[in-house]
Amino acid sequence: MKNFRILSLSLLLFLGLASVCLATEHAFIEGLEDIPLMRGVHQQTQKNVSFGNEESRFIEVYLTSSKVGFKKIIAFYKESLPQLGWTYQGTIDESVIFYRDSESLTFHRESIKPLQIRVTVKNRI
Repeated sequence: MKNFRILSLSLLLFLGLASVCLATEHAFIEGLEDIPLMRGVHQQTQKNVSFGNEESRFIEVYLTSSKVGFKKIIAFYKESLPQLGWTYQGTIDESVIFYRDSESLTFHRESIKPLQIRVTVKNRI
């Protein structure tokens, strides 16, 4: 029984360390530090736009990829964003929309080749 407890604690410690290591491998979108940046996707930081205050904010960033398609990128965000409090709202034309509290997060495909995605966070009206 004592060996089982030690083994269980060792396993929990290992899993905890593994999850911390995995979490630190992922980058986050600059300016949107709570939105992960998918592997194979790059941010064009020179195009960042950001303004606002504690009650309201507007942030616009651009992502690009030559390795990953728009559908895979959206699948990644549909899976990961609910863990961060965002709820998927649907798709309108080339845009995919999420809501969290009083904000909306939109991924809009600007171009296919090269793939360019505009990501916008703003207050919902």
